[in-house]
Amino acid sequence: MKNLVEELKWRGMLHDMTPDTEKQLNTEMTAGYIGFDPTAASLHIGNLAAIMLLVQLQKAGHKPFALVGGATGMVGDPSGKSEERKFLDEDILKHNQACIKKQLEKFLDFDCGANAAEMVNNYDWFKEIGFLAFLRDVGKHLTINYMMSKDSVQKRLETGISFTEFSYQLLQGYDFYWLFKNKNVKLQMGGSDQWGNITTGTELIRRKDGGDAFALTTPLLTRADGQKFGKSESGNVWLDPSMTSPYKFYQFWLNVADADLPKLLRVFTLWDRETIEAYEIESDKNKVKRELAKDLTIRIHSANDYEQAVKASELLFKGSLTDFQSTDEKVLNEIFEGVPQVEMSKEEYANTTNVIDLLSVATGGQIFPSKGEAKRMIKDGGVSINKEKVAEATPMDFTLLKEKYLLVQKGKKSYFLVKIN
Repeated sequence: MKNLVEELKWRGMLHDMTPDTEKQLNTEMTAGYIGFDPTAASLHIGNLAAIMLLVQLQKAGHKPFALVGGATGMVGDPSGKSEERKFLDEDILKHNQACIKKQLEKFLDFDCGANAAEMVNNYDWFKEIGFLAFLRDVGKHLTINYMMSKDSVQKRLETGISFTEFSYQLLQGYDFYWLFKNKNVKLQMGGSDQWGNITTGTELIRRKDGGDAFALTTPLLTRADGQKFGKSESGNVWLDPSMTSPYKFYQFWLNVADADLPKLLRVFTLWDRETIEAYEIESDKNKVKRELAKDLTIRIHSANDYEQAVKASELLFKGSLTDFQSTDEKVLNEIFEGVPQVEMSKEEYANTTNVIDLLSVATGGQIFPSKGEAKRMIKDGGVSINKEKVAEATPMDFTLLKEKYLLVQKGKKSYFLVKIN
């Protein structure tokens, strides 16, 4: 078996672990799990560090379990939250769980013999447990003082925490206990903010069953500026192509900060140490970003999605009006799939008398929310239509791409496709 702890250390993926965790991993094939929150129909790149922990666990010869919290998702984990979140109904949670399972299958091997990955749903065991039975069989093993000492609880005392969220650590602790008893799972992993919940599980296993269980956490991934990694200007970068297009996904990685590259290469790729260290000293950082973006787009989406994203990037940033006009419309639609699209009628377009109105009022504020903002960026030379810079006095006599489209560029990297119906 490969030494998982050493692998995680050089990759910067090890934050903390309980005593004897490394000894356990080096002694026998160990089953370990991570829980995933099913409150959205897709995981996002903020979840990728946790997913890669499971990937590294399996590559080291151990058995990964992915727990989808069908029951705990109805409650909500207070860790890292400043307020209580809204509950989701059972049908939405079931749909989300099915979507998440499909995504995890892209990373983990569910058919490789003894260390094949398994998916479990904690609703399957919690649905059989009554409230009084849970208090009797689980709650009595952990004191209020122990539960109050957790950081996730302490940080919420001033703003308030409901009993529902306060009890979350008991539920997650019982997950670990159930998996320990029924699936021989001896390790729980997660982000460093999950340490309190995870060690509640190891403590419950010790007190209730006298068993030895282990915990391992990875650092929370932050950008060089200290902000939480995983979001773009428009919000989460999702793994589902219907929520974040492969083009936008590819572009996200091209636009990461140079200072973040070493961390991202080590956490998100499966490249060996020699390859990563060579990329870390590469002077052409854009080349490294392209390789990172390629690797992740192919693994999470497909080789075809990657090729389309590259083609879209090249056409958008290097193509001429002639290139657009000569490209098959079906291909254009595939390329523009990841570009925000704004629709307006022929009558609206015909009645729009100036560029300022076109970019603000006529397109419903989707390109520029106000005339003033459009005017300022145009004055600064930051707006192009059909690959040509526009001025406030530019006449409204644009050649429509394929007789129905205008390609608007706002700043260096933001594009909009205006479709004239």
